[in-house]
Amino acid sequence: MGPEALTERVDPEPWMGRRPCLPDMVPMIGPVVGKRGLWADFGHQHWGFTMGPVCGRLLAEMVTGETPFTDPYPYRTDRFQ
Repeated sequence: MGPEALTERVDPEPWMGRRPCLPDMVPMIGPVVGKRGLWADFGHQHWGFTMGPVCGRLLAEMVTGETPFTDPYPYRTDRFQ
């Protein structure tokens, strides 16, 4: 595929999606208070590909009951209540 492939539009209009940003710019990771069995891992702003693996690890450790590699307290889902 040569540079000519970049001359045609893929979509008729530019697209911009919303990014889930929280007031403190810190993702929510952990159990959702009051919703047994529901876990959250969102709010990565524009850093999803960068933060995804490490946040996924933290969430997996929390869900399985392993000792988390870092303190999950700053990421709790009820911090704005």
